[in-house]
Amino acid sequence: MSRTGLRVLAIAVLTALATPLAPAAADYPNPGFVTGDVSVHDPAMVRAADGTYVLVSTGNGLPIRTSTDRVGFRRIGSVWPGGAPWAHPFTGGSNQLWAPDISFHDGRYYLYYSASTFGSRNSAIFLATSPTAMPGSWTNLGIVWQTGNANDYNAIDPNLVVDAAGAWWLTFGSFWTGIKMIRIDPATGKQSGTDRTLYSMARRPTAGGAIEAPFLVRQGGFYYLFVSFDLCCRGTGSTYRVMVGRSTSITGPYVDRAGVALTNGGGTEILATHGGVVGPGHQAVLPDTGTWLLIYHYYTSAGSRLGINFLDWSDGWPRVF
Repeated sequence: MSRTGLRVLAIAVLTALATPLAPAAADYPNPGFVTGDVSVHDPAMVRAADGTYVLVSTGNGLPIRTSTDRVGFRRIGSVWPGGAPWAHPFTGGSNQLWAPDISFHDGRYYLYYSASTFGSRNSAIFLATSPTAMPGSWTNLGIVWQTGNANDYNAIDPNLVVDAAGAWWLTFGSFWTGIKMIRIDPATGKQSGTDRTLYSMARRPTAGGAIEAPFLVRQGGFYYLFVSFDLCCRGTGSTYRVMVGRSTSITGPYVDRAGVALTNGGGTEILATHGGVVGPGHQAVLPDTGTWLLIYHYYTSAGSRLGINFLDWSDGWPRVF
């Protein structure tokens, strides 16, 4: 081989060694075993004080399921069994509500959820609270954030996170100019009166801007922003995949393993289509006793199903197993 050829080969080898490798699809684990009523879409889950898992998902009135062991799930009703007429201006009169986010703070369950129609920026994020999280116990507290055709982002897919200093934040958004965040007043559950900034968290300048479903967690000195890339809701034609970036500051900037900013299309893939598991995404992340859970939906030929796996953080980045 010529000296020039050896130089080219050496550069290629060094470049490969310096580039973090994404797992191959064959390396991704299958979802853990679940049973019962597990035909869900956009799941979010919290663990109650008595150890019961409460799972809320997209659907008519926001269906509620419970589990004692995070394996067997039973549907027990919905958040809004009588419908949600306050959301009809955004849903075209439908009671189909999207992408709930459930958490527990100061003796109350907080539920942020979105109302929209597919592909529309006429969207709103609503808030409800409950002392028990059970059907019939929820109080509607109204709109937290809304968008229309004049906005270059979309008010859907909310997620509430509390930072290391105890401040509350809400991430949301999809497509167009991507993922946004606002500061939340813990006293009201709505936007802070002192910090009115609309923070930009992640964006895909390519791929039609296909990014949504943000979820933020704090772990080991970093904040990790999980998002879903590509296309949901197409059955076995879905191309959803779970991506992540991290930052030492909750407001960013977030970068992936290769140092690419999430505001410039960056993101490290941690789960994607493999075998019979198609389009995993709209992830939620839950710290549980001694472990962390990744909760998501995926498609099979039978429809949308609940996926639950563990997360390992041993090298500073989440790995699904």
